[in-house]
Amino acid sequence: MSEIRDAGLWESGERKMAWSKRYMPLLNSIEKEFLRDKPFAGLKIAVCLHLEAKSAVLCRVLAAGGAEVRVCGSNPLSTQDDVCAALVKSGIEVFATYGCTMEEYAHYMEKVVENGPNIVVDDGADLVSLIHTKRPELIPGILGGCEETTTGIIRRRAMDREGALRFPMLTVNDAKCKHFFDNRYGTGQSVWDGIFRLTNLVVAGKNVVVAGYGWCGRGIAMRSKGLGARVTVTEIDPVKALEAMMDGFEVKTMDAAASEGDVFITATGCCDVITARHFEKMKDGALLSNGGHFDVEVDVKWLRDNAVSVTDGRDERTKGYTLPNARTLFVLSEGRLVNLASGDGHPVEIMDMSFAIQALGARYIADNRGKLPAAAIEIPAEIDDDVAGRKLAACGMSIDTLSEKQREYLESWK
Repeated sequence: MSEIRDAGLWESGERKMAWSKRYMPLLNSIEKEFLRDKPFAGLKIAVCLHLEAKSAVLCRVLAAGGAEVRVCGSNPLSTQDDVCAALVKSGIEVFATYGCTMEEYAHYMEKVVENGPNIVVDDGADLVSLIHTKRPELIPGILGGCEETTTGIIRRRAMDREGALRFPMLTVNDAKCKHFFDNRYGTGQSVWDGIFRLTNLVVAGKNVVVAGYGWCGRGIAMRSKGLGARVTVTEIDPVKALEAMMDGFEVKTMDAAASEGDVFITATGCCDVITARHFEKMKDGALLSNGGHFDVEVDVKWLRDNAVSVTDGRDERTKGYTLPNARTLFVLSEGRLVNLASGDGHPVEIMDMSFAIQALGARYIADNRGKLPAAAIEIPAEIDDDVAGRKLAACGMSIDTLSEKQREYLESWK
């Protein structure tokens, strides 16, 4: 049933997964529990994630819990074909190929849900949106789902406000053990990993413009500063703008920053962050990249339509668009998520925490079937605390606990 590039690539994918698994003690401990308890026995789980080694480890952990797992990719350029082959060899159905067309991408999502899933693990809300708009007949069989990203949660909450969300969705991204670490430390490191692979250029001394100062933007700005860049932040939120200023960064509008930046990195989750009026002000050789989920933050279509010529940069993943003013702007990875389209995504240890939240969230849905409202639901605090405790133990650390006297002191108004 699987639709992948080449089943013969499995050995390379298996090596990547074995390396990741070695540094994922949280998922390893959860896998042992799932093998023992089989929380997903008789259930079908549909997974839409960036298909690389770390997410593949999560898929195997869910299968270890007794689930029938089907998987598709959440971005055409982040799928790793060898990892897909390794998953298929282990008995998990996969529908994904690197560089697939948008028509193929939609087809793969259809295949993932056609068996009628009971739990959905989503990244960007693509599967949930598909089910609600095109396959509503599947909704009665769905116990709930988990959403990985900020972008996906924005979409889910919009559905929730309109009363359109018809099954429970855990907002995994809002878990403290997800966005505090994944969005900040994961994005900060992996975005630059992707940029380095495509450019081989130095960061020190460059002007880096970071659009958005949410948790992802904070991480990108922090890492840019650490690499020696002069960092400017653009924002629409006055509180976040003040925070960026007090963290030591310049704060400007994109209109003001456009002429100064050497490297632009978007991380807003919104569309049209960098558009025609900004392109026309930019330096020759400016680099444009996106750290947000969808390829809508940089208006690449305008560049395609208005450039007098288009050439490859260091390789075919970097396109140079020469404008009528004779300046050439370089777009990395087609304006898609640069850390996954051009790299391996967040570091292994970071995703161990995020995917632990996903796995335990899926178990929470299975354990509470029929009891949860059709709404966007916060991850229970006990799951967050469980993951934090596992991580501390894995790092060989311990923390203090309150004595009964201390507890009474904190809880008493007297």
